[in-house]
Parts: sequence; structure tokens; C-alpha cells
Amino acid sequence: MFWHIFKNRFKCLTRDKITIFWTLMFPIVLALLFHLTLSNIGGSEIFQPINIAVVDNYHYKNNENFKKVLNDASTGEDRLFNLTVTSKEEADILLENKDVEGYIEMDPQISLIVKKSGLTQSIIKNFLDNYLQTFSAVETILSENPAKQQELFEALGNYRTYIKEVPPAKAKLDVSLNFFYSLIAMACLYGCFFGLREITDIQADISPLAARINASPVHKLKAFLSSSFASLVIHIIEIGAFLAFLVFVLKIDFGENTGFVILTSLTGSITGVSYGAFISALVKKSENVKVAILISTIMTWSFLAGMMHPDMKYVITKHVPFLSWINPVNLLADSYFSLYFYDNLSKYAMNTIVLFLFAVLFCSGTYFIVRRRKYASL
Repeated sequence: MFWHIFKNRFKCLTRDKITIFWTLMFPIVLALLFHLTLSNIGGSEIFQPINIAVVDNYHYKNNENFKKVLNDASTGEDRLFNLTVTSKEEADILLENKDVEGYIEMDPQISLIVKKSGLTQSIIKNFLDNYLQTFSAVETILSENPAKQQELFEALGNYRTYIKEVPPAKAKLDVSLNFFYSLIAMACLYGCFFGLREITDIQADISPLAARINASPVHKLKAFLSSSFASLVIHIIEIGAFLAFLVFVLKIDFGENTGFVILTSLTGSITGVSYGAFISALVKKSENVKVAILISTIMTWSFLAGMMHPDMKYVITKHVPFLSWINPVNLLADSYFSLYFYDNLSKYAMNTIVLFLFAVLFCSGTYFIVRRRKYASL
């Protein structure tokens, strides 16, 4: 009887186009929009040479040291500046038209003229300050010990950096990944629509179909478990298809822990279906009210998990960490991120355990509510 109910329920659910759209097609559409919007988000972090100008006056022409330093900083693929040598009048026009971020004038001291303060202007100023400090140090050393001239120039030519960049974890941080991980978490929780329907279809006071099911000789709990298993299988297939779309079409990176990614998705799907069943059993209102509650809670969780605004996730984690641990969307997204970014599985394990406890809580709550529900007449 279990498999008979499962088979027929599976066929029935796959024909529900509205539920299939919201649980599969809607996340795919959102993923495409995210991909189009975020595909070049990393490009904004690539440094672009700064457009500057220098006034070509008497002091600049006769300062060979500064000319060489400025030209070196303005040549090559890794150059700091795009340099324009021009007159003061033309430099003012370029600055006014925002063709340059600022211009340098020697009269005879070096001065920087800008229209506003910002990151690029600070970079130009730091460059000039560094030159002036180095030039002053060279003058002091040569005045005290002229014999060190050759050694000093060799030291200046062999510039070293003593800072080594060390990656914080096994993977390179990509700020766009949190959007997709949160979207997968939301898609997992959207399994609530299947759970909602399972409870609705056994509540005899809501639909004629539920009345017929309750009047049948099959035990209500057995019918509910068979139907719920069919819903869960369909949603797991949907999540698998969604993950395949992200990996093979959009090229989203989940790291090397494929098995744990699948386990996380399975846990998320169970949590989503059980959450929908729990809310449907708990709220004794119309189906529209239940749908509104489910959508509003999941979208609130998604917002707090950083799906709409990435900084929100870190604001919540820093100031209200308790909300991070009672937010299933955040737990799921954090699990995917932990598998991708961290070397150990401690954080992933903690998130998964809490998520599993949520699933147990929702399933237990649904069971105790449904098994006590009786109807005087059908």
C-alpha cells in the first residue's frame, strides 16, 4: 500500500505546474539574473591606472630625479598612473572636465592640486609623500657620508618587500558566492510548498480531497508518510537539477567536497518540506494565509542571510549572532561556504547538526499535531 500511494502521489505532484515552477524554475530564473548581474563584480576590484597630469614648467624640466620616478610609475602593464605632461592652463581644464584625478606642480616645491578627496587622490598623495621622504633621506645620508653614494643607489635600485601574501584558507574568496549559496538555501526551503500541500490534502475541513482521504480505510499517518516521501523525492530531484545547472551551466564553484555538498542539499530539502508541513499543521487558517506565512519567513531569512545585501549577513553575525543560529537559510548558505572556503569541517558540522535539529523539530511537531486532529463529521 505504501508504494501504491507513493507512486500515485508522485504522478499527481509532478503535474502540479505551479508548485514545480516555484520550487525549480523560479530559483533557476533568479540564478540567471544573479549571474548576469554579478558576472563582473570582481572586475571592479581590479586596479586601474590613475589619470594624472604634471605641469611642464621650468622646475619640472630641470628635476631629472622626479621626472624619472614619475615616468617609471607611468610605464608598463602594472603602472600606477596614466601621465599627461602639459601646461598649467591645460591641466586646470583636464581637472575641471574630470579627465584627470589631480595634477602635480613644482614651484619649486611639489604640490598636488585636486578637486575632491578620495581613494585615488590619496594614492597620488601617498606616492608623492613617499618620494619626498626617500629624497630627503638620500640627501641626509649623502651629506653625512658621501662615500656611501654607490652603495646607496644600489640599495634604492634593489627595492624589497618583506610582506608575504598568505591565503586565509584553501580557496580564493569570491564575494558573489554568498548570493548563490543563499539562493540554493532558499530553494531548499521552498520545499515547504510540498509540505504545505501534504498537510492541506489530509485536512478534511479544508478540501473535498482531504475529506475523501480521511474517509478511506487507509491509516491517515501511513498515507501522509507515503505522500510526504513522494514530495521529498521530487524536491530532492529538483535541488539536484538546480545544483547541476549552477555547476555545469553557470560554473559556480562548490569546492572539492562534493559528497558533503549533496548531504547539505539533502538536509536542506528535508528541512524545507518538514517546515512547510509544520506551519500548515500549526496554522488553522486558509491555504493563502499559510502560503503568505511561509513566503514571508523564508524571504526574511534570505535577507538576513545576505541574499539581497551581502553585508547584512555579517551585521547579524556580529551584533545578533543568535539570529544566525535560528535562521535555516543562513545555516545552509554557511554550510556551502564552509565546504568551499575552510580547510576543516568543524564549522560545517556545527551548522549541519543545528539544521538537522530543526528538521527533527518540524517533523516531530507536525506528527504530534496531525495525529491528534479528529473530525466530528466528514
